[in-house]
Amino acid sequence: MSENRQLQLRVALLGVVTVILQITLVSQLRIAGGIADLVPLVVLAVGLLCGALSGAVFGFAVGFFLDVALFHTLGISSLLLLTIGYVAGRVRDARDPEGAFVPLFGAAAATLAWVLGYAIIQFLLDVEAPVSGVILRQTLVTMLLNMLLALPVYALVRSWLVPALPADPRRRRRRATTTSLSPLQRAR
Repeated sequence: MSENRQLQLRVALLGVVTVILQITLVSQLRIAGGIADLVPLVVLAVGLLCGALSGAVFGFAVGFFLDVALFHTLGISSLLLLTIGYVAGRVRDARDPEGAFVPLFGAAAATLAWVLGYAIIQFLLDVEAPVSGVILRQTLVTMLLNMLLALPVYALVRSWLVPALPADPRRRRRRATTTSLSPLQRAR
C-alpha cells in the first residue's frame, strides 16, 4: 500500500473516531461548567502535521460528519473546521510546529475561533438562543480544558500519523563532511 493511501486511511479513521468519541463520551462530561471539545484539537493537529490543504480537507470532512451526526445546519461546522485546519497548516509552513507552545496556543485560538465563530454564524442565521454571562464563563472553561488536552491530543495524533507521513524535506539533517566548510580554506 502506498504511503499516500495509508495516510488517507489513517486520517479518515482518525476523523470518524474523533467525532464518535466527541458525541458519545466527551460531550457528556461536564467539568467546572465547561465541556472539552476534541474536534478542533484534532483538526489543529492534522493541520500542523500534514499541511494546509490536508488540514482544510480534513476539517471540512469532520465538520460535515459532525453536522450530519448531530442534525445541525449543514456547513457551519465544516466552514469553521476547514478554516482551523487551513490556518494550522499555514502555521506549519511558516513556523516549526514542533515547538511545545504551538499546540497550546493553537488550541486556545482554535477553540476560541470554534466557539465564537459558531455563535456568530448562528446569530447571522437568526437562530434563537439565550445569551448571558454564563456563556462567557463556559467559553473560558472550555478553552482552558482544551489547552490542558492539547499536548496529549497532539501527541496521540502525531504517533498515529507519523508512520504514514512522508519525510519532510525541511527536517533533513545535513550530512557530516570531512572536508572544510569553506572552499577558501585549505585542507590540512
